[in-house]
Amino acid sequence: MRSGYLRKFASLLLIFTVSIFSVGVYAADEKIVDNYAYYGFEPELITNYISNGKKLGFVRIGIELMVKDPEDLLALEHHDPLLRAAILEIMGSQTADKVKSLTGREEIRRECYDTVNRLIEQEVGRPIVVNLLFTKYLYD
Repeated sequence: MRSGYLRKFASLLLIFTVSIFSVGVYAADEKIVDNYAYYGFEPELITNYISNGKKLGFVRIGIELMVKDPEDLLALEHHDPLLRAAILEIMGSQTADKVKSLTGREEIRRECYDTVNRLIEQEVGRPIVVNLLFTKYLYD
């Protein structure tokens, strides 16, 4: 009868020990988490693209730039006109087929991301944009 109590006690002790170490590991991992912040272009970007027919095509996009350090938002705000102009230039040079396809949309997003990071690196001395997200993407 006594061995049953010892087994239960040993099991509880094992569970308690594992839970304490799990909390310690979780706390250590929590320090690694970055404090991401987002910068959104306001107002949204609207421009024409190269259309196939007589109808003029336009695209309206909402863009958020993700950075690791919230202090980098000041640099993005300061260079907003430069970044906005570069994105509008990229969007205006796209064909209708590329604007309207999912793979084309991803290629455009990637080109915008690369251009924004290259320009901000020239101005600030380091690339600060972790990701570029299209939060709205409307075309006609």
